Amino acid sequence: MSEKKRVYELANELGMAAKDVLAILIKEGYDVKTTSSSLLKSDADLVFSQIMADTKKKEAEAKAVKKAAAAPPPAPVAPADGEASEDSDEIHLKSPVTVRDLAQALDLKPNAVIVQLMGLNIFAAINQVLELDIVEKICAKNGKRFVQERREKSNHPVFERKASAVAAAEAKRQGRPARKVGRPPVVVFMGHVDHGKTTLQDYIRKTKVAAGEAGGITQAIGASVAQYGDQTITFLDTPGHAAFTAMRARGANATDIAVLVIAATEGIMPQTVEAIHHAQAAKVPIIVAVTKIDLPGADTDKVRRQLQENGIQPEDWGGNTAVIPCSGITGEGVDDLLERILLEAEMLELAADPDAPFEGLVIEAQMESGMGPTANILVRNGTLRIGDWFSCGATYGKAKAILDTHGKRLAKATASTPVKIMGYNGVPEAGETVVWQPDEKAAKAVADEELAKRRAEELAPKRAALTLEDINQLFKNEAATASLPELNLILKTDVRGSLEAIGESINGIKSQKITCKVIHSGVGEITENDVILAAASKAIIIGFHVRAMPGINKIAKNKGVEIRLYSIIYELLDDLRDAMRGRLTPETKEVLLGEAEIMQVFNITKAGKICGCRVNSGSVRVNLKAKVYRQKELIYSGLVASLKHFKEDVKEMKAGQECGIKLDNFEDFEVGDRISVFQTQQIAPEL
Repeated sequence: MSEKKRVYELANELGMAAKDVLAILIKEGYDVKTTSSSLLKSDADLVFSQIMADTKKKEAEAKAVKKAAAAPPPAPVAPADGEASEDSDEIHLKSPVTVRDLAQALDLKPNAVIVQLMGLNIFAAINQVLELDIVEKICAKNGKRFVQERREKSNHPVFERKASAVAAAEAKRQGRPARKVGRPPVVVFMGHVDHGKTTLQDYIRKTKVAAGEAGGITQAIGASVAQYGDQTITFLDTPGHAAFTAMRARGANATDIAVLVIAATEGIMPQTVEAIHHAQAAKVPIIVAVTKIDLPGADTDKVRRQLQENGIQPEDWGGNTAVIPCSGITGEGVDDLLERILLEAEMLELAADPDAPFEGLVIEAQMESGMGPTANILVRNGTLRIGDWFSCGATYGKAKAILDTHGKRLAKATASTPVKIMGYNGVPEAGETVVWQPDEKAAKAVADEELAKRRAEELAPKRAALTLEDINQLFKNEAATASLPELNLILKTDVRGSLEAIGESINGIKSQKITCKVIHSGVGEITENDVILAAASKAIIIGFHVRAMPGINKIAKNKGVEIRLYSIIYELLDDLRDAMRGRLTPETKEVLLGEAEIMQVFNITKAGKICGCRVNSGSVRVNLKAKVYRQKELIYSGLVASLKHFKEDVKEMKAGQECGIKLDNFEDFEVGDRISVFQTQQIAPEL
């Protein structure tokens, strides 16, 4: 396929409004209709050259006119002897003024100026910029008067970019309209685990990412760019399992369109409903992709019915949500899906301001060998260029390298473009915003302020955690009602995205009896420091896609620290729930089996008092727990000692029958008292 370029991309390179470039192209006969239309790169290069040539020609003509208008009048008659020229003692320089500039203006060698500066206790190099008051002093020392001239706006791209970004920031602050150009849509795939999200995206971008993933679950969030015809679509990858609920919610908020993936063989599942809620909360259009239509048992109408039950009306059933049957294996329906994505994007009229201060979102971050801290980001607005300074949460940096999804180095990245950037001073948090800063000082100041804020929060007084041994004792002590017991965890993962997702999932395990607390988390393998901390705080170490350093298992065993390693998220969470339940005491529940009413009281010489009763409901059995109520007030709790039917001992009496009941260690009966009989059951604890 021939390489192509969008109209708005050409406009960005020219520094012109996209609509103006579009008008020129239409006038020249090119087949373009919108700023998102494409033309061959060869045509774009030709137009670029023509416009630049015309621009330079106009600038040269304007400069000539300006020069002619500003031409000095004829030279005056030379002054008579003894008269001095009015401007002969003035030195005209534009700031910034370097030592070299000042030396040339004074017709001195740079070394001579440096010596004079040393007399003012200033030790300067030849290219050092001087303060204007120092320039005035040196000029005066040499019998000259310094006159500062206004420097014309620099044409250097670095200065232009900084001035443009600062101006855009000021315009945004004052509410002035920004220059908007079209941008590609950012799409997120959401849905239940193993419903075909990865396979569908794999077919679209023609790369094999599904193979080798443990449990069939995408283990990290990334992004990719697909080319469809002459247009591009950015896909933000999200894991499918419920453990990544928080990441899916964040992904939806960063995207323009949500593709809800539902397997035609299974229909809507719990995570599908969660995905619907996330997309609706983010207020993004939903397109439903019904996958696995190539498999036996596929039922697309069932999916449509379930969608209606969840408040989504399919378009082909009179609603406004597109439902596209497709297959990530055969490719059937994939073109229809991509066309619908582009149609939705066109209706959204997506745009960004290339002149605005750069803003981006961290999709994933990691420490890479030979590269240091890196972050995969999605450009949301503005333009990121090599050399730009930025802040990102408690970290900051300078864009030393920008890599696209194929590892190719770029000079810049525009809105909706996913890229990897190098130059961070530390590993940022997934989901944090990257913000352009004018220089290193500003970037560091913003990051330091955020770091100080986080440290202050960490040092704030916190509720003391309990050890595992304290948990059982707490439940046995009925007076302990101040706080819930906590199960301490140390969490180590391979990447920041997994760290955030698992942390959010652990926080989502709700219980009124016990809570999990991640006392420490980080990216990288399990170290001796982790074991020491776990031993001191009675914590369990949880590792996801990481290993323990050599000898760590032995150290952990000696210190009584448990290390659990996982490669599948839901197994980790299931084991964690089981561990929490194992620390809880089983509940005891009384099940009502029968009720009897005392009709008469008999005083038997050898047996003592026996109450004559009628069983009103259920049954009464020997050795069951019994409670006696008098006018709804409990007066006895004990056991059924014996039952008699006439003179015979029996084990059980049922509803409608009359019998004699003797209770263990209780004879204070009265006619009208009620006897309730219970059976005690042990119930496994629930969180």
